[in-house]
Amino acid sequence: MEAFESRREPLDVRDIIDHARVSCYQVMIGVLCFFIVALDGFDIAIIGFIAPHVRSDWNLSVISLGPLFSAGLLGLMMGAFLSGPLADRIGRRGVLILSVVWFGAACLASAAAPDIVWLVALRFLTGFGLGGAMPNAITLTSEFSPERRRGTLLTLMFCGFSLGSALGGVVTAYLVAAFGWRGVLVIGGLLPLMLVPVLWFALPESVRFLALGKGNDARIAAILKRVAPDRAAADRRYLTSDERASDSPVARLFDPDYRRGTLLLWLAFFMSLLLLYMLINWLPFLGARAGLSLKQASVFAGLLQGGGVLGAIVLGILIDRFDAYRVVSAAYLVGAAAVASLAVADSALWLAAGIFVTGFCVSGSQVCANVIASGFYPTSSRATGVAWALGVGRIGAIVGSFGGALMLSAGWSNAALYLILALPATLSAAGIVFAGICRARTAAVSPDADVAMELNGAEAGS
Repeated sequence: MEAFESRREPLDVRDIIDHARVSCYQVMIGVLCFFIVALDGFDIAIIGFIAPHVRSDWNLSVISLGPLFSAGLLGLMMGAFLSGPLADRIGRRGVLILSVVWFGAACLASAAAPDIVWLVALRFLTGFGLGGAMPNAITLTSEFSPERRRGTLLTLMFCGFSLGSALGGVVTAYLVAAFGWRGVLVIGGLLPLMLVPVLWFALPESVRFLALGKGNDARIAAILKRVAPDRAAADRRYLTSDERASDSPVARLFDPDYRRGTLLLWLAFFMSLLLLYMLINWLPFLGARAGLSLKQASVFAGLLQGGGVLGAIVLGILIDRFDAYRVVSAAYLVGAAAVASLAVADSALWLAAGIFVTGFCVSGSQVCANVIASGFYPTSSRATGVAWALGVGRIGAIVGSFGGALMLSAGWSNAALYLILALPATLSAAGIVFAGICRARTAAVSPDADVAMELNGAEAGS
């Protein structure tokens, strides 16, 4: 009788993942998501580096490049807003794979664009797929990561985006000479399509998502045997301490427990991505105006993402050990000072150092903001919470892209641009720190398991 009761006792999938060692299977999931976001970052970044060549081929004005940059970002925004709720309804795996197919095919088609109108339209479609891939890669990795290592594992995975963006700049500088700007888009489309078969056979569904439904016990057990073989069993029921929300995942973001924090996270994402995308898209032009060659400007822009890679790793380790909200807000403030210092840079070394520190603090903090968002919401609305924060951030990216075009066309100096860009970083810091205060207040009055367990990295790692 005792054995029968033990067999029927349900197991909490989150508890199994949190208390098990990180397995090779979880590392494999993180590596696959790393490649997805790396290709995501590559496809997003290349448009900024091929834009001067597109402009030259088609005799375009500087301001006409604004729609080219913004079309992809608009697609990213729409893809994020639609993919998050869909992934919370039908699962993360299917939406993620479909997104990779979509942006790969659309980028490949962009190489055949006959004019700027077609290129803008196809960049929008490319962005739509990219917008669905990133938040679901973040969510899937988060839900397979133990709480005590979530910050480190997620930031290591998301370094793929910064690495892909950096390679997009450095590699494009050499590929354009050999294959032209259309050849760069062909490569940007073929690489994700080549990854799809691997994802189809190797990528699992989130067990935390599966545990919200019924009839998935055998599927959950098969996956967990590869995560924690000593704790998974085929004859047990599986559940999660999260409850499936009765309302829509979007409505959950505006529950009294989450409403203020949601708006503050959106402020941080909006301002952070406004700053990053203005720099990503326009830094080659700013470098050229400062007297650098296009190749030198591309390398300088690569420093932004290179700093982001190192910053994400260092800050990811720190948020597993200290309060995540304080670490990230402090890094944003240092980033604000770094970007402002570019206004008075009087040497190439100073400019390079300032760009690197800006990338370390701002791009690295944006990665950690994704980690914060993934732990801010329960499983039933996690994909939506991450995706919508990124979607709002894409609105900021569009504003940054158009704003850069308008300010350059209006004759703003490099120094004036760098000074004004310190403001978004400062506001991002404010959004994160006040979101942390809202989170702490919610934890003090709510018994919700996610709030109690995921308040900050320090508690999780203790």
